[in-house]
Amino acid sequence: MTLIIDGYNLLHASGVFGAERGPRGFEQSRVALLDLLCDLLDDHATDTIVVFDAARAPDGLPGRLVHRGIQVWFAREYPDADTLIEELVEDDTAPSQLVVVSSDRRLQVAARRRRAKAVSCEEWLADARANLRRRTHRAADEKPAAPTSADVEYWKKYFDM
Repeated sequence: MTLIIDGYNLLHASGVFGAERGPRGFEQSRVALLDLLCDLLDDHATDTIVVFDAARAPDGLPGRLVHRGIQVWFAREYPDADTLIEELVEDDTAPSQLVVVSSDRRLQVAARRRRAKAVSCEEWLADARANLRRRTHRAADEKPAAPTSADVEYWKKYFDM
């Protein structure tokens, strides 16, 4: 399943912002959001595209990059990220396997028109955070693996036994 995220829309819904203001602040905020997404998505990060507006982006900002497995696209040659996201949805060959995360009604309509799933940023964040809590809780409840004979021998030597 492919996840397409309206970057600045999710950034505002998440409340994740960098300490600085101005262009450097936008960069810090984007990185903070992408790091949060990596934590929330876990193994599904590589199936994710995050699209950011970039019509007035500073020079040197690439059109695309990969952040810890997440594809990051900047809508440099588009009026806005929404237009690029609509194009991605329209061009997708398996729209029923597509999830669009945006609170923007225009994008939700475009996704549903292609029979893709549309989810608001707030709803997606709540679900993703709940899934992370379940994964973390489940991992904390699991018993550690039994020590191997090599482990036992190592610790015997370590403690001169």
